[in-house]
Amino acid sequence: MINYKHLHYFWMVAKEGSIVAAAERLNVTPHTISAQLSLLDDYLGCSLFTKVGRQLELTETGHMVLSYATDIFSLGGELEERVRNLDKNRPLVFKVGVVDVVPKSIAYHLLSPAIDDIKNIRMICHEGDANGLLAELALHRLDLVISESPIPTDVSINGFSHSLGHCGSSFMAHPDVASQLTDDFPNNLNGSPMLLPGETTIVRSQLLQWFSKNRIHPRVIGEFDDSALIKAFANAGKGIMVVPTPIKDEVIAQLGLVCLGETDEVVNHFYAISIERKISHTAVEKITTSARDWLD
Repeated sequence: MINYKHLHYFWMVAKEGSIVAAAERLNVTPHTISAQLSLLDDYLGCSLFTKVGRQLELTETGHMVLSYATDIFSLGGELEERVRNLDKNRPLVFKVGVVDVVPKSIAYHLLSPAIDDIKNIRMICHEGDANGLLAELALHRLDLVISESPIPTDVSINGFSHSLGHCGSSFMAHPDVASQLTDDFPNNLNGSPMLLPGETTIVRSQLLQWFSKNRIHPRVIGEFDDSALIKAFANAGKGIMVVPTPIKDEVIAQLGLVCLGETDEVVNHFYAISIERKISHTAVEKITTSARDWLD
């Protein structure tokens, strides 16, 4: 039988990109890892890495073995989590990553059912860029990633994108800005000060296409990746922002902004990304079920 400790060392080297980095993560010496990799090569009868200059690159067989190793250790992580959760007195630890372009209010509404419906839970939230959070998910440091897009095709992770739903968009502005505009939506956006979502957001390209289709040429004041920052500028009367329609009333109540109009053609999508094909984590089940009732 294959030695799974050797396979784990191989998996860590492939994930970390070097023997030295893997040794630091595993708290062993690089020599130990090199020796274990040699034993694994001998057992399999082929090399899993090849040297290219000072770098290690996976061989064709190495890529195949990595795919199997990822599945093996993914299942191992699921098994460990399920066994730990059998202890009813132990808090259910739920580690979730939220991609930074997802509006904070949306993230709150998506995640809150887990706290509301599970009595003994401890939620640990991290925010960051999609690639960084997906890397943490692959290493089992996260149970779930909330994103506005499925797993990118250029990201090598054996994960699954579960659609939470979609919604339209609403255009919001400070009353002082709104008072200077006509009621002729969307034509009243033409020449108006606009706060655009940043280039890293999926909804931006749809928004620009919608402007073009309706022959609208707003005056772009700024571009923002951070949803909280764009709200601050809108609240200060600097320009018009776009929000997912389900949180429109919340934005009105919190910031006192005015809704200029809505469209279902600029669509916001939201996904729960996990390493499980079939969702079994209790918190993830709560989130996905509630989200599909809340979103379209």
